[in-house]
Amino acid sequence: MVGHLSVDVRASLRLFAFYLANGTLDLDLLDGVDYRSTVFHSGSSLEQVFAIHGNVLQIDADGMVLNDGDAQYRVAQWVRACCDPGYRVEPPFEDWETELHL
Repeated sequence: MVGHLSVDVRASLRLFAFYLANGTLDLDLLDGVDYRSTVFHSGSSLEQVFAIHGNVLQIDADGMVLNDGDAQYRVAQWVRACCDPGYRVEPPFEDWETELHL
């Protein structure tokens, strides 16, 4: 039987998309950075943002999200690096974090 995403996971995805589109993703790291034109300029940038979020997000056996803030922060780091060539992601991304699953 195929199940549905839990309410907690759906809420996490919805809020992530809202913050991203609203320009309010991780205000501490992205304060003053107008990233929306960069992220929404091409489908591949938006695809990468959602891939990082989905790859980093951890969910327990009951479908509860364990690290929503961490997943959003890793996305914010990737976005900041795209918009600010002087910014260095720490720790650097591991391959599994940025992998695009088809």
